[in-house]
Amino acid sequence: MKPKTTDSGPANASDGRDGWSIEQRLADRHQGNSTLVEQEEKREDIGFGTKINDASSRLVNKDGSFNVVRAHQGFWNQINLYHTLITMPWPKFVALVFTFYISSNTLFASLYGLLGYENLIGLGNVTPHTTFGRFMGAFFFSSQTLTTVGYGHISPMGYWTSTLAAIESMFGLLLFAMATGLMYGRFSRPVASIRYSATSVFAPYLDINGWMFRIINQRTNQLIDVQVEVSLSRLDRKPDGSLYRRYYPLKLERSKVSFFPANWTLVHPITDDSPLYGCTAEQLAESDTEFLILLRGVEDTFNQAVHSRYSYRFDEIRWGQKFIPMFSGNQVNGRATLIDLDQLDETMPAPLN
Repeated sequence: MKPKTTDSGPANASDGRDGWSIEQRLADRHQGNSTLVEQEEKREDIGFGTKINDASSRLVNKDGSFNVVRAHQGFWNQINLYHTLITMPWPKFVALVFTFYISSNTLFASLYGLLGYENLIGLGNVTPHTTFGRFMGAFFFSSQTLTTVGYGHISPMGYWTSTLAAIESMFGLLLFAMATGLMYGRFSRPVASIRYSATSVFAPYLDINGWMFRIINQRTNQLIDVQVEVSLSRLDRKPDGSLYRRYYPLKLERSKVSFFPANWTLVHPITDDSPLYGCTAEQLAESDTEFLILLRGVEDTFNQAVHSRYSYRFDEIRWGQKFIPMFSGNQVNGRATLIDLDQLDETMPAPLN
């Protein structure tokens, strides 16, 4: 019986190399690809990738933002106006609103001046007959129109001046509606105000050593079901000598608590299987080591999930130190435990094991 053939020849024909059949080579190639895919799936990567090997900058900034700059980003995507206004610090937000209010009234006062101050009836009765005095009168009329207060001392006259006043009134309604929405958004946005210790420490832990850092909730609102993940980022070398960034999950002594009313010292025990086992300060510096921290919890006031990010670099570690207790031993009103937040960063010498 003749062997089964295809358009390209017998199904089990040899390709002339090592006597292997085409099916055998395809099976071997498939097995090799499967192994590579399996290795890639097991590779630890928390989202930064392995190509980031710049040893001069951190991955996560001290304020929790990512140290990544996007090139050729669209203008509106780069501004991200709503997110910027919601998340910017309160002093900057108040200063921005005040500046925009002054600038808007200045613009409309100038437009009233271009149309003629004589079209504002009653302007001469409340302001001096000087250029500056008339401009300030128009400025105050603009602020009354913008806020729809309308005291009635000054009123517009003529088609164009009345049209400009009508446009400003509509602009004012939209402006204050937006400002009200932003104020509500800022007040109603739950934020995890977590304070991290300024440095982490290598300290004795049981009969071994451990890497530790300390956190506390700065506000009186409560966080529940708080869990923390820590990853170690460092540069490793491939067999060809090139550098690539690798990530290791660090197992914590306790990674989750149900309640978080006091401070919490998180500990990574440095056991034999720890990526920090046997490491020195020089080795951490050479490999550009960074500890990446992600905290998640539920804020009880709004019953919404909140999160916080932080990182420690190799030069932000105190070796042979341990944190001192933050409990003062005193009580307030005879029942509440007193915790001194100023002692969050305080450490004392502790020889390593």
